[in-house]
Amino acid sequence: MTWIDNPHRRWNPLTREWVLVSPQRTQRPWQGQIESSSSVIPKAYDPDCYLCPGNPRARGVRNPNYTTTFVFDNDFAALQPGTPEGGLDEGGLLVAQAERGVCRVVCFSPDHSLTISQMSSSDLTAVVATWASQFVELSALPFIGFVQIFENRGEMMGASNPHPHCQIWATERLPNEVLKEQLAQSEYLDRHGSCLVCDCLKIEMDRRERFVCDNRTFVALVPFWAVWPFEILVAPKAHIAALDELGEQEQLDLADILKRVTTRGDNLFATLFPYTMGFHQRPAGHASHPEWHLHAHFYPPLLRSATVRKFMVGFEMLGMPQRDITAEAAAARLRDVSESHFLGRE
Repeated sequence: MTWIDNPHRRWNPLTREWVLVSPQRTQRPWQGQIESSSSVIPKAYDPDCYLCPGNPRARGVRNPNYTTTFVFDNDFAALQPGTPEGGLDEGGLLVAQAERGVCRVVCFSPDHSLTISQMSSSDLTAVVATWASQFVELSALPFIGFVQIFENRGEMMGASNPHPHCQIWATERLPNEVLKEQLAQSEYLDRHGSCLVCDCLKIEMDRRERFVCDNRTFVALVPFWAVWPFEILVAPKAHIAALDELGEQEQLDLADILKRVTTRGDNLFATLFPYTMGFHQRPAGHASHPEWHLHAHFYPPLLRSATVRKFMVGFEMLGMPQRDITAEAAAARLRDVSESHFLGRE
């Protein structure tokens, strides 16, 4: 028996928080909630889908007959650019601040039936290019501090519409998780004179214990400090701070790694893999932010099968995050599955 086989905790240098790891708990019986699982592929066009080309959305605006990516301002935006200034401060204890922002939706494709794992490389590269252009456009707004690009995939992750799409929330100030990473990367650079993520990747690429797959530009791995059962970190091997710094080849490589990662996820449980995915990159504005290293987090909830998922409850809500499957075991399972999609599509 070694330390890795016994309960221990792991340090997340990006958020500067601990994760409790309990490998022995993988043997416990499961009598909790069982989710339904389906791999039924939707049709390429759904007349009732508010994201399909030509269809009306909730407020009556009709989508154009788009043939590639399509971006529009969210009809039910969580943030508004015209929010008036204001706030509350009761002795530094009850504090509130007005927050301006912009919320957008990005449709990946007119084809209602697709997911990232089943899109062609060229179509997926167009999505990456759209993300980059949206980052540039929204970052240029004087009141925007950060551009959060994220995708919720699957009903259990809150995505009620299966049409391939993501959201962009551009906020006035840095969100909590981004602020943690900002402070950690800045202090690491000041202390060591190097990039925190670059140094992590050097160790990971050398040991390859948690490695999943890579290409010329990007690597995908299960981070040492992972909380979710099959959590994945995707990052460029070179020091790149944001999506707008990717050239054409690098955009193609990002599309390639995203397709391969999501295909492995689908194949692991033979279902259309649910997850929340999002990019963390340098804040908006004109500063260079040499401390920042672009990366994407994948947080998939499936635990043991396509019907058993992980919930954050109990000790995890009141104490600290905890996981049963080690990062090394999760990476090995992801490495062992094929990159040819189980449904036999693109």
